[in-house]
Amino acid sequence: MELFYVAVFLLSALAAAALEGTRKTETGSAIANRDFLKFRNNYVLVYALMMAGDWLQGPFVYALYQEYDFDRAAIGQLFIAGFGSSMIIGTLVGSLADRNGRKKAALTYVATYTFGCFTKHWNNFHILLVGRIFCGVATSLLYSAFESWLVAEHFKRGFEGNWLGGTFSKAVFIGNGLIAIVAGLLGHALVEVFKLGPVSPFDAAALVLVVGGVYIAATWTENYGDSADKAPFHVSLVNAGNTIWQDPRVGLLGAMQSLFEGSMYTFVFLWTPALSPDGEHLPHGMIFACFMVSSMAGSALAGRLLAQGSGYKPERYMQTVFGVSAVTLLVPVAYHLQRTSEASSLDPNAPGITFEGKVQLLAFCVFEACVGLFWPSMMKMRSQYLPEESRSTIINFFRIPLNMFVCIMLYNTSALPLAAMFGMCALFLAGCALCQRQLARIVEVEDKQFELSDSNVNLLSTGNKTLPEV
Repeated sequence: MELFYVAVFLLSALAAAALEGTRKTETGSAIANRDFLKFRNNYVLVYALMMAGDWLQGPFVYALYQEYDFDRAAIGQLFIAGFGSSMIIGTLVGSLADRNGRKKAALTYVATYTFGCFTKHWNNFHILLVGRIFCGVATSLLYSAFESWLVAEHFKRGFEGNWLGGTFSKAVFIGNGLIAIVAGLLGHALVEVFKLGPVSPFDAAALVLVVGGVYIAATWTENYGDSADKAPFHVSLVNAGNTIWQDPRVGLLGAMQSLFEGSMYTFVFLWTPALSPDGEHLPHGMIFACFMVSSMAGSALAGRLLAQGSGYKPERYMQTVFGVSAVTLLVPVAYHLQRTSEASSLDPNAPGITFEGKVQLLAFCVFEACVGLFWPSMMKMRSQYLPEESRSTIINFFRIPLNMFVCIMLYNTSALPLAAMFGMCALFLAGCALCQRQLARIVEVEDKQFELSDSNVNLLSTGNKTLPEV
């Protein structure tokens, strides 16, 4: 393994450790509340196990399909099946969480994703296609049911709202950072060191998911949307759609989530061919670990920014984050603009990563740091602006345009060069920055109106106290 990968990993790890080690701790009341600490640790453990099941697969999906000798167009079709099922079936299944229970939805995630892992054992396009459909449903549940359960359970137990941001940042730091790094290194060891084959990371993922599912079944209580028992399912869908349409804050959050995650998922499909355009051999597990430790640094920075009393608001600083992420994905545009073709498969005897690949890898690590900032910041904003009774439904509605965008990109993967696809992603990330700027303006106006109203109430109250008796 080249020293370059080790250096990138260590530098990113040092940045993450420095940011996490110097961040502010929770308020004294949060530390003293043992029930809250027990609750938070339970959720973080569950989230870590669920994300481990996802991260173990991440760096090896594309490589496995290449190992099965599928060309880029066929691989694109498999990815389209996953995102398409997430857009249609996943939206409906995920939306049922508000009505039928978020714990049940979490266990459904475990079952569907485990089945998807088992299908990776067959070098058969149609079996793999079915597996991708199940994995697409699981993805919708992963990014809606768990967050919805946490927010509802947090307030149901009477905990303070300002403690929620700390839970989000810690869960992302561990689940999307530390666990992802361990998963990447473990997957690399299973494939490259122990030579257990390209399917071994998926078997490990299935085992972790089952363990997590047993823990959820044993320790979680069920919760629902506030009005889950009052409206039929189709009415809940209509109400969620009306909320997105009528509340500009919710609509802008949905636009940002769709544009950013759409670009992020497209990046997952593109980074391997971008770094190995001529079939260079890549240590996928180590590169994935570099990405995740960079994301870990971003989530650690988010923890500092979201800390109570920090003075920073996600509505403001996320404008910069989106702008930086757009610039990072313009780097591969510059390198691939003149290329007309890429290798359809990897050559294990080919030389390692080129200088151009190293520059792109550094840019991709910065992008992953922006991803680490995005997750807890977006979760915090959603906890503030989404109504509890339809939280999971709205989050899944947000995923419809992002899955549609990814499907369109992947459907045209054989027709569009890498530079065009990366350029499109950069353009959408710039759109995120504009949406975030508009949300910040709306929130600023609302805050000023609230302060003015509060000031008028205080003046009236003071005036009533000083009125002379007649």
